[in-house]
Amino acid sequence: MLHFAYGSNMNRLMMGWRCPTATLVGRAVLPGYRFIIMRHGMATLVPAQGGVVHGVLWRLRPRDLAALNVYENIEGGLYRTVTLVVVADRRRVPALVYLANNTERGRPKSGYMHVVTAAARDAGLPSNYIRGLARIAPAPLGRFAPAAPPRKGVSLKDAG
Repeated sequence: MLHFAYGSNMNRLMMGWRCPTATLVGRAVLPGYRFIIMRHGMATLVPAQGGVVHGVLWRLRPRDLAALNVYENIEGGLYRTVTLVVVADRRRVPALVYLANNTERGRPKSGYMHVVTAAARDAGLPSNYIRGLARIAPAPLGRFAPAAPPRKGVSLKDAG
């Protein structure tokens, strides 16, 4: 089974941890959709006339699919799976895509877009697409991630 990854699942190292038997097939595009950040701070796709989402294709084995379903919180209702037609090497192929059940917009979790843009660069996605990803503003520190601990020798009383 092929999986079209457009967010953190493009990251080779992270996918290696989650899905050790998955193999990277190559780059692909999904026409008719747009990349957004949902209110939970992670990526999803929404239909968009004229839109194009760039990503990568992974070949998954059943245990990889099971691991991704847990990671994407299918059972908890965060994401759902759909089969969409992507274009890879000028061929149209069906691929499994994870889409959020709630597409209310939000801001990315701290560090999330760094992972996504680094993975997009590593995959060789178009530079203009990567620049668009990099412009997505992160959430203020503390909204999704704890603030850094105080520096050594500085107490919380001194900080405020």
